[in-house]
Amino acid sequence: MTPQQQSRGKWAIFGLMFIPGFTWASWVSRTPFMRDTLHASTELMGMILFGFSCGSMLGVLLAGKLIAQLGTRRVMRYGIALLLSGLVLMALGLAFATAWGVFASLLLLGCGTALIDVVINVEGAAFERALGRSIMTTIHGFFSLGTLAGALAGLLMTATMISTSVHFAAVLLANLLIVAVALRHLPATSDGERSEQAHGGGFLSQVRHELRDRQLLILGVVILAMALAEGSANDWLPLLMIDGHNLNHTQGTLVYAGFTAGMTLGRFLGGYVVDRIGRVWMLRVSAFSAAFGLLLVIFSDNPWLAAAAVLFWGVGAALGFPLTVSAAGDGHNSAIRVTIAATLGYLAFLVGPPGLGFIGEHAGLRMAMLPVLALVVAALFCAGAAEGRKALAQQTG
Repeated sequence: MTPQQQSRGKWAIFGLMFIPGFTWASWVSRTPFMRDTLHASTELMGMILFGFSCGSMLGVLLAGKLIAQLGTRRVMRYGIALLLSGLVLMALGLAFATAWGVFASLLLLGCGTALIDVVINVEGAAFERALGRSIMTTIHGFFSLGTLAGALAGLLMTATMISTSVHFAAVLLANLLIVAVALRHLPATSDGERSEQAHGGGFLSQVRHELRDRQLLILGVVILAMALAEGSANDWLPLLMIDGHNLNHTQGTLVYAGFTAGMTLGRFLGGYVVDRIGRVWMLRVSAFSAAFGLLLVIFSDNPWLAAAAVLFWGVGAALGFPLTVSAAGDGHNSAIRVTIAATLGYLAFLVGPPGLGFIGEHAGLRMAMLPVLALVVAALFCAGAAEGRKALAQQTG
């Protein structure tokens, strides 16, 4: 691979990872408008938004098998097609004020987003190995950058009272421009790796074989913990600061903005630090930072100390998912291993946070974060499993 091909491949991966974050934040920023347009109750709105979770889980469960059978480029095309179709259907559903139309659009958006994310994780891990340096944290940084750009664009469109039809048309156009440039340069390094690696049996038999690997199972604990740390903040942090620390709505939103800023900063700086101190130590530092932040948020009665601690939570949660996915890709049958890791992360990110609401209902949202803290502490002690297989071989040889 020439330096020019490496550069184009890297920026293609960055651009394609930007798309799901940008699109997700764009429609999320218009959910109040959706509720008013559809005249939806809180219960109905929850059911409508559940379409995104359903689509995401479907996409995650299908992604590995599709990648194994069709390759990353084709699955990426399908993911993009689903995501863009969902955006068009959402605009139509809101134009005609049909709840079922918006639910169906979110189903498509969720499935497309999940397919794109899994493809990028599989491809990013393979491309990272080909380059010989860490870029996975930066890849996820572009997802965070996309969410920031989408949220700011949504805020601008809402403030200027631009219709969702115009808003989503602009998002669609921006995505098409990125796709037109980036998709043809997607390197598909993982497809080449897969063809060179001999593995018998179908997709499910390969998954069962890899799940016997103790190192991958320990990495699973890390990715479950760190994905839950990220997902719980996305779902509950503003309410946690309002109900648990008596901040007002504006202050709670600002604290959440601080969390996303910490996530974005951590991901863009992470690759530089990982290349110098190593993946294992970076994971340990990340888990410690997240645990320290969570500890103060849960037990401190000073709201401003808790608000400041959210930065530690954000920086710590930023690197857990990408670093663990990168570690899972070491060794034989890497595409299957990365798919397993990404699926576990998605399950924790989507399924875990709603479950915390049941604890919060009875014990308060601060106490609801205790399981997250416990898992992050477990991740701190399991981080050694992220040691590269070559390094492990040298140590035991």
